[in-house]
Amino acid sequence: MCQTLDIPRSTYYESLTKTESNRDRENREYTDKIRHIHEESKKRYGAPKISQGVRKQGYSISLKRVQRLMRKAGIKSITVKKFRPTASKQKVVEKENIINRDFSTTTINEKWVGDITYIHTFRHGWCYLASVLDLHTKKVIGYSFSRSMTTEMVKKALENAY
Repeated sequence: MCQTLDIPRSTYYESLTKTESNRDRENREYTDKIRHIHEESKKRYGAPKISQGVRKQGYSISLKRVQRLMRKAGIKSITVKKFRPTASKQKVVEKENIINRDFSTTTINEKWVGDITYIHTFRHGWCYLASVLDLHTKKVIGYSFSRSMTTEMVKKALENAY
């Protein structure tokens, strides 16, 4: 068998009696602890916070070692970039504030307000929800959802409210 695999017989016999080294055992234990902390954090923690968590358990481990073990085990944190709006190329015309913070109403459909909500999804990135609310009933009376923030989306939300 050794001739077929082109390895010395001593290598074969050494592999039969070889025991796990202390370093390998430590790395295996640390990897289990890293996996546990990573799962507890819902896969949000990266190497710095995981190394802090392992140290809080009373173990001495460096950040570099945690990074290496995470890389070897294929453990990665879920990162979401913070949204930063970009400046519009068109000049924004300022409109007068008709409601002027007076949200009181006496009948249905007397005052409507609108809002655009930014929703981050893993599959499509940023999506947008335009909604129209009636201030008297405090209910959503029209909405529109889109992957791009356009005036058409807002118009559709208003059309759905009628």
